[in-house]
Amino acid sequence: MKHFYGVTNSIKDPDLTFTKEVAGFISDHGGTFACGGECPADAECVLVLGGDGTVLQAAADTRSRQLPLLGINLGTVGYLAEIEKSGWQQALLQLMEGTCGIEERMMLEGHVERGGGAADPGHPGRDMPHYALNDVVFARTGPLRILNYDVYVNGLFLNSFNADGIIVSTPTGSTAYNLSAGGPIVEPGARMILLTPICPHTLNNRSIIFSADDFITIEIGHTSRDSFLMAEADFDGTQNVALRTGDRMVIRRAGITTRLIKLRQRSFLETLHRKLA
Repeated sequence: MKHFYGVTNSIKDPDLTFTKEVAGFISDHGGTFACGGECPADAECVLVLGGDGTVLQAAADTRSRQLPLLGINLGTVGYLAEIEKSGWQQALLQLMEGTCGIEERMMLEGHVERGGGAADPGHPGRDMPHYALNDVVFARTGPLRILNYDVYVNGLFLNSFNADGIIVSTPTGSTAYNLSAGGPIVEPGARMILLTPICPHTLNNRSIIFSADDFITIEIGHTSRDSFLMAEADFDGTQNVALRTGDRMVIRRAGITTRLIKLRQRSFLETLHRKLA
């Protein structure tokens, strides 16, 4: 790979000192590096200079191109950012020599059905699709109160959750908000969908794991007669979809993936041990 498109977290590199250093290094080794603006047509890879949040934003912004991403971690805990700042030069040399692998990570796709329309797997909704690499988080807006979330799986009613919110996560997102909410950690190459309630009004808080072929429908349920409440569905923190009582979000595995470059042979368990320690 010789041609790169860069996405920089301006908070972690406010004066672009590190970004310019990366650009100069790539140029000195016969490559090109464009940062900002539209992704060039000849770009072969997206270099993300930041943390996991920046990787998620870059994945959303370049989704249509399906370019592989490599994250250089300028933050603290980074599961998606493959390279630490201390080893970036060796990593880029390895990348430019082509000695790397690519991991395909499953994504979620969501459609809104306004007013509680039927959850038909062949007709998932009228609105434009929204995508997430990590998770879709349902949360209340406005007054602090518990909402009712009616959950359907493949069109069949599963359960009603009275909770602060619900997380629908990919295996990649299992170490994000899902982990903080008490959900399970899943190897990121797996193919499954995780559902974890946030602070449910119950004596137990159990996640549910579904097949990647299932589709999950979450409806904002009524909590009292003639009461309409506002909520939102947040896709990876990059897209917010406003919802109200009676609206449904149908979530399934997306037809596209996020491609992450792997330069190291370190296993997920080794990375997990290092991060948790």
